[in-house]
Amino acid sequence: MKRLSRHRFLETGLRGAASLALAPYVGRFGSVSRPNIVLIMSDEHNASVLGCGGNAIVRTPHLDSLSRNGITFDACYTNSPLCGPARAAFVSGRYASRNSVWSNNCELPSDATPSIAGQMAALGYDPFLCGKMHFAAGRSYGFLPVGEAEGTHKDGTGHRRAADDLQSGHSLSPRFRQFFTDSDSMVMRHDRGVTERAVRFLDSRPADTRPFLLTLGYLAPHFPLIVPQRYRKHYRGKLPPPPLTAGYLAGLPLNYRHLRNAFRMEAVPEDVAQKGRELYYGLVEWFDEQVGCVLQALERSAVASNTIVIYTSDHGENLGQHGLWWKNTMFDSSARVPLIVSGTNRWRDGSRRGGPCSLVDLSSTLIDLAGGRAPDDWDGSSLVPLLDSAASNWKDTAISEYYGHNVASGFAMIRRGDLKYVYHTAPDRRRGPEQELYNLREDPNEMLNRARDGRYAPLAAALHRELVRQLGEAPDRTEARCRASYAAANQRVANGGRSTRHANRHAGSLDL
Repeated sequence: MKRLSRHRFLETGLRGAASLALAPYVGRFGSVSRPNIVLIMSDEHNASVLGCGGNAIVRTPHLDSLSRNGITFDACYTNSPLCGPARAAFVSGRYASRNSVWSNNCELPSDATPSIAGQMAALGYDPFLCGKMHFAAGRSYGFLPVGEAEGTHKDGTGHRRAADDLQSGHSLSPRFRQFFTDSDSMVMRHDRGVTERAVRFLDSRPADTRPFLLTLGYLAPHFPLIVPQRYRKHYRGKLPPPPLTAGYLAGLPLNYRHLRNAFRMEAVPEDVAQKGRELYYGLVEWFDEQVGCVLQALERSAVASNTIVIYTSDHGENLGQHGLWWKNTMFDSSARVPLIVSGTNRWRDGSRRGGPCSLVDLSSTLIDLAGGRAPDDWDGSSLVPLLDSAASNWKDTAISEYYGHNVASGFAMIRRGDLKYVYHTAPDRRRGPEQELYNLREDPNEMLNRARDGRYAPLAAALHRELVRQLGEAPDRTEARCRASYAAANQRVANGGRSTRHANRHAGSLDL
């Protein structure tokens, strides 16, 4: 008799237990069958650049249709404003600091790490992945690839910038030369492939088979900001520059000044910035058309009547707000992400939810939709009660962390109600930590840092205590662990150690 490995034995046992537990399950969607789920995750989508996000200029009819026929979350946050850590948090249901996935150069501990795919499989789902999830080459974490699996090289190395290393006279980053119109780009090629494979999958999936989770990992609207001319044309001259007051940039937290310096974005000409914003809007519109192709395929498919569609992104894009581009910050332009749940009669009223939530909450929600319960050590809470009723007793809390590159120290954020608090750990022994505190109802553009006003010190202290409680340790301790992890990886590579993961030529490295 063939012996089962321990991992295989546990997996078989979980599947069996799930089958027994779900035998009497009657779906919440008016049928005995549990719902299929199509999860669309874009890359670097600023949540305010959406028609259903209140933007009257951008054209996103297909995403807006999802919103009209579903429920939209207005305060969903990434758990890290950087692709690799954000997606690792979503896949594992755990905060970046608990995974030790500090940057795009880090990976989850092993391919057997408990994951959303593994949990869904144990509940009887087929968990498919089509496109990007920023995994290391050779890792799948239980996902079944639709098409060629994608992967990047990860060796765990990293460093901190010296606190005073703010060099002057930098030339502009070459990224700003990748703002132009063209009929093709690596982003568009990648995403057309995702759409084509997704359409084929939906066209061929029979209704009388196992329920599935189909995760579609797109690159758009991630830079380079290249899109055909017809997509830029609509936005020419229509996008005003973001508000900036005199002296504001000099008063940014040290880490954000380092981001401006290291990414060489300190002197972006206004015509270049304007062009970038127009192209970004155009790329969002182009991406919306890809979503439309998927939705049309779903509508004509055999599984349409029992499929939930969820749209989100891994993080945002600053687009020049606060003098910053790309992501890497806790401003809403970078840390807030779209979240729309649609595709079932249960939630078709086009209503909105304002309570803060995050991608780890989405992880727990998927398991709840499948009829299961997330592991006790996962950090998220199911959004299903909030989907059912805006009056539900929701926690109104979101956590995000950044321990990636081009900063002097790591930092963490808590959003609770209308308040956002950010704690920047001390970069060295000579400099202390910094804090940010914003009231987003009164100051939606986050221009007034109330942490600099002593009258708000008790409020900042209370939010800091809650941040530590939620994370399970102080960010200062997390930063020490991160630095030790980077140092060990740097030493290993310096000694000639080679990662067992090898990169292929997919676009995940764009986030560096």
